[in-house]
Amino acid sequence: AMAVTVYLTRAGGYWLIGRVSIGPRLRRMLDALPGAVIAATVAPILLHGGIRALTATAAAALTMMVARNDFAAGIAGVAVAAAAFAVGL
Repeated sequence: AMAVTVYLTRAGGYWLIGRVSIGPRLRRMLDALPGAVIAATVAPILLHGGIRALTATAAAALTMMVARNDFAAGIAGVAVAAAAFAVGL
């Protein structure tokens, strides 16, 4: 039942957006949406995660700025979080 619900929700979204004209305002909103989703995911982690979450997120962000590679940024963030945990942060 959950799989059918998810499928219908996604298919319905594609069906609906196919019938709506996408103007400049809607285009800007859709373009900004991925960044908003990431911010909404990361903000609570930073708020409650302490110094370990802050250092891991900073390492991932710095790696992303330098390497421009999502996978490398994820590995850097996990590595820094593991190292911070190992030293007791």
